[in-house]
Amino acid sequence: MDISNSSILFAFLLTLFAGLSTGIGSALAFYTKQTNKRFLSAALGFSAGVMIYVSFVEIFAKARESLTLIYGDTMGLLVTTIAFFAGIAIIGLIDKFVPSGENPHEMRDVKEMKEAPDENAELMRMGVFSALAIAIHNFPEGLATFISALQDPSLGISIAIAIAIHNIPEGIAVSVPIYFATGSKRKAFKYSFISGLSEPIGAIVGYFLLLNFFDERMFGIIFAAVAGIMVYISLDELLPTAEKYGEHHVAIYGMIAGMMLMAISLIVL
Repeated sequence: MDISNSSILFAFLLTLFAGLSTGIGSALAFYTKQTNKRFLSAALGFSAGVMIYVSFVEIFAKARESLTLIYGDTMGLLVTTIAFFAGIAIIGLIDKFVPSGENPHEMRDVKEMKEAPDENAELMRMGVFSALAIAIHNFPEGLATFISALQDPSLGISIAIAIAIHNIPEGIAVSVPIYFATGSKRKAFKYSFISGLSEPIGAIVGYFLLLNFFDERMFGIIFAAVAGIMVYISLDELLPTAEKYGEHHVAIYGMIAGMMLMAISLIVL
């Protein structure tokens, strides 16, 4: 499959934007007096709606279309389905090996900045582990954004925005404990920023590892796996975090709005 340098650059910049949005969460932690929980809840639900809808309606369908051309209808669907659940298994295994105590999707409130820290060393450890956990989680997310943008730039933009929204509370999760431990906004922001870099790194590493194998078959398999990864992220991370930040229906309304906007964009574009 022939891919132009401009397409690769565009896909990389989108992935960079999505990854570094952890810095937005970090900035919110420093420059707002309190977390707007209803807004974050709706935004996370919106992001989940975009990712779930586009995974089943667009990405899975395109993966099946590519693989059906190679394997035929029945085998093409089988390979697509296996790749979809393989994507879920990969991100599920990554999630399993992240210690629950340092889970990067634990809700944080910027009001915590006002509270006095008790155990600086423990808080620093929590912040560093949160940054590491987020970096591990973001690696396959970066590859998912990158591959989607290579396959379809407009699709890549939608996914990058959804991932960016998803990364904002992760920035807060890193910044709060590190700021507690050090009293340094610069150091807290640095760790948050670095954790987001794993997304573009994931894109680069994934691309060069698979460079010699990039063809219609490989795109179909990876695309199906991307769909699985994004469905898992939505159901395991985005919606539960949205529920913690706000009322149940706020998250659901956000999710439905995300699905509707994605549906309209796919029809129009």
